[in-house]
Amino acid sequence: MTTANKSTAILPPIKVQDVDQQLRGLFGTTIQWFTTHWLQILIAFGVASLLVIAFHFVRRLARNFCAKRSGPSNWLAVIARAVEKTGNLFMVMAAAKLVTAANFAGTPAEVAATITFLWTLVAWFQVAIWARELILGGIESRTHSAHYSGEAISSAMGIIRLLVSFAVFAIAFIVVLDNLGVNVTGLVAGLGVGGIAIGLAAQGIFADLFAALAIIFDRPFRRGDTIAYDKTTGEVESIGLKSTRIRAATGEERIIANKQLLEKEIQNITQRNYRRCMFTLGLVQWTPVETLKRFPALLKEVVESCDQKFVRAGFINFGASSYDFDLEFDSEHAGFKEFFDARHAVGVAIIERLNAEGIELAYPTQTAFTAAPEGGLILPYHEAEVRAVTTSVDTTRLTADQASLGKASEPEG
Repeated sequence: MTTANKSTAILPPIKVQDVDQQLRGLFGTTIQWFTTHWLQILIAFGVASLLVIAFHFVRRLARNFCAKRSGPSNWLAVIARAVEKTGNLFMVMAAAKLVTAANFAGTPAEVAATITFLWTLVAWFQVAIWARELILGGIESRTHSAHYSGEAISSAMGIIRLLVSFAVFAIAFIVVLDNLGVNVTGLVAGLGVGGIAIGLAAQGIFADLFAALAIIFDRPFRRGDTIAYDKTTGEVESIGLKSTRIRAATGEERIIANKQLLEKEIQNITQRNYRRCMFTLGLVQWTPVETLKRFPALLKEVVESCDQKFVRAGFINFGASSYDFDLEFDSEHAGFKEFFDARHAVGVAIIERLNAEGIELAYPTQTAFTAAPEGGLILPYHEAEVRAVTTSVDTTRLTADQASLGKASEPEG
């Protein structure tokens, strides 16, 4: 039983004597190397010192560049901030690795392996620091330039910073273990299962969080824009970690989850280049044909006299009591106030022009009849008007009959 346990051991037991022997061997090899190659080692040390000084100079330039900037960060500032986070240990190990790789001083295999081991540890974690600064700097630059700010975004950035830091350092740790010859398959599988479990448990929060990131990077709208979705129109007041707050035109504040908001069709009214207005004008049906023909040109003159962009005008429909025309023009301002004032000015100018031209707008008309006791109809106007109309009709008929009789009495020859 004891033999089986010994044969299935994963790692052999480590004894203090073994560690002591390895340390003594490395120390002895190093002393012997210094004794035989002291001049080359001094030269290599001088070169490494120059490399470290150069690294410090570059980091100082990046630090001064970041200190002088006071406005929004761009990608150059983000890169400079990442360079500023370069550690001293990384500079020393980078210089040592470069000098060792040149093999100028005949570095022993034990010393070169130790330097490579330390370089692998330091380099990958330094890369993780750079990656974290670049990712967070890019996100912060995007949020600042797009006017996404406030307490909610600060909280979101705190969570994002935590998640990004955990992700990059976990990847760096796994890569270091893999470079050192450790089998990381089980570790990666365990982290994957744990990530899936956490994602399922907090999928609602993460969905809104990633929706907030999508708003930040895709920028369908920003704070201060007026947007419309479904039957809601309002101004975006804040974009938070989980929800967006919109001040409706009627005064109330409406709160909607980021994920639900992005699933809808959003109209960014602030980003429109112009606003189009349409009027439907109905002319009375006894309007002369010549007036109907020149009516679109008349409307164009009116629109352009109000400094608006004319689009089109023309006949569209036979109404029940009118001939209908459509007029379309653009207000070249995105603001609702400018559009409202332009619509008012054009409307009043059209009324003034129609009055000056004697063109009448139609309105619905009906004639009502009342039944008389004897079964006839009582007309809805005065009896004197009835006599006048009857006399006029009789006179017209008599004149027509006389004319026809006169034609009939003429000789055929």
